[in-house]
Amino acid sequence: MKIKSFLSNCFPYVYLTISLIIAFWFISGYEIYMKIANGIALQNVPTTLLYKFINDFGIGILIGLLFFPLFALIYFIKKTWSLTFIKVFFFLLIIGQYSLVKYNLTTLVNLGADVLGYSYNDMYTTVTASESFSILYFIPFIAFPLVLLAINNIFLTHVTPKKAYIVLGIAVLACGAVKLTVPDLSDTTYKNKLFFFVNDIFRFQTDKSAFNAADLFYKKEYPLVQPFDATPDVLGPFFEIKEEKPNIIMIIVEGLGAEFIGKNANRGFTPYLDSLIPKSLYWENFVSNAGRTFGALPSILGSLPYGEKGFLELNPLPSNISLVSILKANDYTTSFYCGDESSFDRKINFLEYNGIQNVVDINKFGPGYEMTKANAGGFSWGYPDGEIFKKTLSDLNSKKLPRLDVIMTLTNHEPFDFPEKKEYLKKVDAIINSNKTLELSKSEVETYKDIYACLLYTDNSIKNFIEAYSKRPEYKNTIFVITGDHRLIPIAQKDKLCRFHVPLYIYSPLLKKPKSFKSISSHWDITPSLVSFLMNNYKMNKMEKTAWMSTGLDTVQKFRNIHTIPIMQNKGSINELILKNYLYSDGDLFKIKENFEISEVNDSEMLQTISDSLKSAKKLNAYLTQKNKIIPNSINIYTKAAFEFSKEELKTIKQLTEGLNYDQIFMRAREFAFNKERNKARLLCNYVLNEFPNYADVRTLKGRTLAWDKQYPKAEVEFLEVIKRTPFYSDSYLALMDMYWWSDQNEKGILVGKRGLANKVDAPELAGKLAQAYFRTNNIPRAKKIIDSVINKHPKNSELLKIKKSFAE
Repeated sequence: MKIKSFLSNCFPYVYLTISLIIAFWFISGYEIYMKIANGIALQNVPTTLLYKFINDFGIGILIGLLFFPLFALIYFIKKTWSLTFIKVFFFLLIIGQYSLVKYNLTTLVNLGADVLGYSYNDMYTTVTASESFSILYFIPFIAFPLVLLAINNIFLTHVTPKKAYIVLGIAVLACGAVKLTVPDLSDTTYKNKLFFFVNDIFRFQTDKSAFNAADLFYKKEYPLVQPFDATPDVLGPFFEIKEEKPNIIMIIVEGLGAEFIGKNANRGFTPYLDSLIPKSLYWENFVSNAGRTFGALPSILGSLPYGEKGFLELNPLPSNISLVSILKANDYTTSFYCGDESSFDRKINFLEYNGIQNVVDINKFGPGYEMTKANAGGFSWGYPDGEIFKKTLSDLNSKKLPRLDVIMTLTNHEPFDFPEKKEYLKKVDAIINSNKTLELSKSEVETYKDIYACLLYTDNSIKNFIEAYSKRPEYKNTIFVITGDHRLIPIAQKDKLCRFHVPLYIYSPLLKKPKSFKSISSHWDITPSLVSFLMNNYKMNKMEKTAWMSTGLDTVQKFRNIHTIPIMQNKGSINELILKNYLYSDGDLFKIKENFEISEVNDSEMLQTISDSLKSAKKLNAYLTQKNKIIPNSINIYTKAAFEFSKEELKTIKQLTEGLNYDQIFMRAREFAFNKERNKARLLCNYVLNEFPNYADVRTLKGRTLAWDKQYPKAEVEFLEVIKRTPFYSDSYLALMDMYWWSDQNEKGILVGKRGLANKVDAPELAGKLAQAYFRTNNIPRAKKIIDSVINKHPKNSELLKIKKSFAE
């Protein structure tokens, strides 16, 4: 009887399900409206809307069916709770759907399994960079759930259950028929965002299970290891070879897609880079191996596999070699420059594993450099491109030749802000009005005016850098390698290939003759070819074996592809692969034309071949990274992990850190330090530093524990390392000066104090400790002069007053 009563009274659940579907439709309508308002070209608005509505309907019905048993269970436990629970749950689904639509409107891609590849801090950084928060920002998060309530109330008031069931049944049959007959409905563009999100995470977990290390086996234990000469020297014939080794400057440009270069569709806003094409070796059909920046460094510098969520996320890193480690072993000075935190995406972990000697990031710019202004939420990525190049130039005189300098730009990224932006916006207007060869319409440029201004700014920054560098004596023996990390995201993509289509320039005064190539190569091919070129033409410590993911750059001028190129579009998603002149993307097959445009094809045999190749690529990727089979340690003479923990140490770390984030682990290390359990404190510090090498507070704490245990030489090393990494952080100077006092090294303390003041470290205590160091070396007049000067600026500082009083005693 109770079941019969339930079945006759479950129509409110059906009404809620229909209301959920209609709320999805409102959100899809909002998405289409915002894209049109933002100037994003949609092929056919009515068709897009219809297809999205059909997919929303299908997902709404699926959700209704999946959660009906839960509704029934709660109904029989507590009838009054059942509808309340479902309403709350559907509210959360609506908020989730809208959030995913917001993400798509910003990035023009759907969020899926890549969310699993980012730490909370990295996600927070990315979101705050892209969005400015205000009360208006949060209104839709409230409005769309209210739409669900309003529609539900309309159904309860005006629609009988019989009518609702009839209409719903007809709609299910109609939408089912359309889904069976229209294959385009499965395109990512039209998918419900929640469905894509859940389905992509499920796919990721399925792949993870399918390619589990325990089940992976290869006849050749290290499949990538090849004799050195397996990568031919294809660059040597293009260069004038001198006795001294050439300097290498690698410029990795944020968002530089090939669409914006040369004669391509969105051209006109990179005049300097366009001018380099006829002066360079230029690959016009070149691709990135990832759709975001996380894949750039390991692919470009190391020709390395992806791992589960990107190579940089692997911890510990598998044994690997790179351009950095190889050139460092051959007497190159190796440096990396960026304007943001080098810890973002764990760039610094990879670089330090490979022995990078100098890392300049947001912590090392100091006075005289202008940071990108913060957005309304107070966030700034760091220093814009012009400042990054300016900082690089200022550092070069202190770096011994030959050099490898890797420069990673930043500005072509949300929020697309930089100094002198108004001037560059005017330049965009001038180009619109004067450039007769511009293929873009005025409205298309106006829609993305900030982005085109950014491209002009970055292009001019590169121009200023290379022109300034050309006045240096080493310019004549320098090779510039310029590429994009991926194609910038917010401008709508014409197809599924252009996201990865980036330019590659090799420009140098050493070039005998420039050439342009139509053959396809990828980021994976850069380092193999550079290493082969240098080893074959200069006095280098010869390598017997290499371990690269690809065979090197193809310098055939005609259009062809000899590489197999799997692509990780987002963290955790290897769903694209280029084989011969075909692109496989999310189950669809496309033919790649000579102009690097694509057209969908129906070729079941090729589809099966390329699908099998992708499975093989995923298997190889899992085997190499899960089983540490890239290169054996016995022949890897180039790299070493920052910290190596024994089994016992790992067991202790696991016990002490369970359930804690890294900041909490630091606080626990402090507790151990102050409770005289300093070995435990240092173990936890090493664990955190293994993940965040630039965590100044942690390294300073480690140095303090060593100083408290009178291990002064080791403490000095740690403190100096903090100062090297973060030269404007005060606590390391103060701690080091204390240690020099305790170890009776006051002359060193004076040098460190002066260094801190020269770096304009904002801590009055530093001047106080410097005065004390002078006093202890009997330079009393100098000590009194410094303490009087700092007290004049901070007259109420009790510690400084105590120091002055001690001088008089």
